[in-house]
Amino acid sequence: MYSYEDPLREPDTMSENLEAVLKYHQATKHDFQRYARGPGYMDWATQPDPFRRYPGATVIRLEHNTPGLPEALYDEASVWAKLPPAPVNATTISQLFLNSLALSAWKSAGGTSYALRVNPSSGNLHPTEGYLVSGPVAQLSGDACVCHYAPKEHALERRAVIPSEVWRKLAEGLPAGSFLLGLSSIHWRESWKYGERAYRYCQLDLGHAIAAISLAASGLGWRALLMDSPSTDSISALLGISGMTGPEREHADGLVLILTRPAEDSGDIRLQIPDASELQKLDWEGRPSQLSRGHRQWDIIDTVAQACRKPITGAGVRDRPCSNETNSEGVRPNLLLSGIVRQRRSAVAMDGATRMPAENFFRILLRTLPGALRVPHGTLPWSPKVHLALFVHRVDGLPAGLYMLVRRADALSPLQEAMHPAFLWKRPSSCPDALPLFLLMEGDFRQEAQQIACLQEIAGDGCFSAGMIAEFDGPLKAHGPWFYPRLFWECGLIGQVLYLEAEAAGLRATGIGCYFDDPMHHLLGLKSTQYQDLYHLTAGGPIEDSRLTTLPPYRD
Repeated sequence: MYSYEDPLREPDTMSENLEAVLKYHQATKHDFQRYARGPGYMDWATQPDPFRRYPGATVIRLEHNTPGLPEALYDEASVWAKLPPAPVNATTISQLFLNSLALSAWKSAGGTSYALRVNPSSGNLHPTEGYLVSGPVAQLSGDACVCHYAPKEHALERRAVIPSEVWRKLAEGLPAGSFLLGLSSIHWRESWKYGERAYRYCQLDLGHAIAAISLAASGLGWRALLMDSPSTDSISALLGISGMTGPEREHADGLVLILTRPAEDSGDIRLQIPDASELQKLDWEGRPSQLSRGHRQWDIIDTVAQACRKPITGAGVRDRPCSNETNSEGVRPNLLLSGIVRQRRSAVAMDGATRMPAENFFRILLRTLPGALRVPHGTLPWSPKVHLALFVHRVDGLPAGLYMLVRRADALSPLQEAMHPAFLWKRPSSCPDALPLFLLMEGDFRQEAQQIACLQEIAGDGCFSAGMIAEFDGPLKAHGPWFYPRLFWECGLIGQVLYLEAEAAGLRATGIGCYFDDPMHHLLGLKSTQYQDLYHLTAGGPIEDSRLTTLPPYRD
């Protein structure tokens, strides 16, 4: 598909940017002795609006219900090519957003209401914005256009009509019938609460969104691929956000190509974005709404965001041979895709008692393994860089202890060499052959899991918790500092799988962005930045808050 052949760049610039990334990563680590710099309190007067709008843009309402579409099963949507492709029209575009970036519910308590979304977010702050870039779509638009997605209204705001000659140039190297979804981040939404560590959380949220889009597309018989060859500047220009300034500006992240005829996908896919000067001439509609009355500046976030801006990279083959292995865990006929993705919630507490059978635990882990046809893993164009350190607390048929799931076969030896020499690296006797799971140390690790997760009891009260350990120095040196956020994207993508698999197993999960970085490394015996801990997540039996009333996401 495409590769990571870096173009000629000034060595000094690349070195300075890499240094800025490493400095940011080190400065934003939490530790037992100190937390990363943050506001220290909740400044409610400047709380950002969770919904960006573009007043003045043409609004295209989408259907809240999509009658007539067949209900995809969750397990079938987890494998590409299991479902016949649906036609591209207003109804299927609506369904795509409903199952990925839309509201999932409203919660109400004590006269206060807040929205939940299909794609999870740190602190429910939602820095991720979505865009549709498409040719003409039946019952939606007679012209090619760029549209911003407004989740509160479930509507598209048309930012610009794309002239036919510009669209032909853009779509020339893309398969017929395909379109693009663009993603951006508003860092202020996260830094308002979390300060300097917010850039990390924005990237994790981006990974969750990519996974949500991938699964929603597969449910329609479509295929999602991250087009990671364009530059940050090109994506900014295409989405109409390159002129934004100030703390509320949107930072372009990525483009996801939606193939609506996957069976016809063959050969190279090449995305040629027109020059920024040509895109700036479009008649852009609307202006971004203001989100806050006041702001606090976090210079280090602007610095790392600038350092991670991506240049254009070459087109060719993927940088990995990607396994064609598909999910073999069987289809559960009672699990509908829309039901699972829209019921997903983040647990606020675990009951500390619920147990799960080893069979369910293994199934969940199998779904985190990569593969060209595995959804959402095949969406990413790089080989897996993230592995799971697992604290197993309450899994029947499996000893409690510390485990490691190695998500790429050739990563096993380097991990063994880098981690504590006393670790067992023993395969559980009941573990499926296809699951590269290893017991490192048997015992009760509930206290360690809780301590490392910023002393949060939820990490020890679930059935298991996971720390996502990323190969760090190698990818950054091989590709450049722009790959730093992509490591978080992969973690967020895995996190979304764990969220949904927990729901499918009758449990609930919660992503944990607050954890003590280097103490986790110390527990594993990691002594350098060859590997870094980038995300945590726990799953188990939730304690529901009876004070909250749940309301539907939309009223017809």
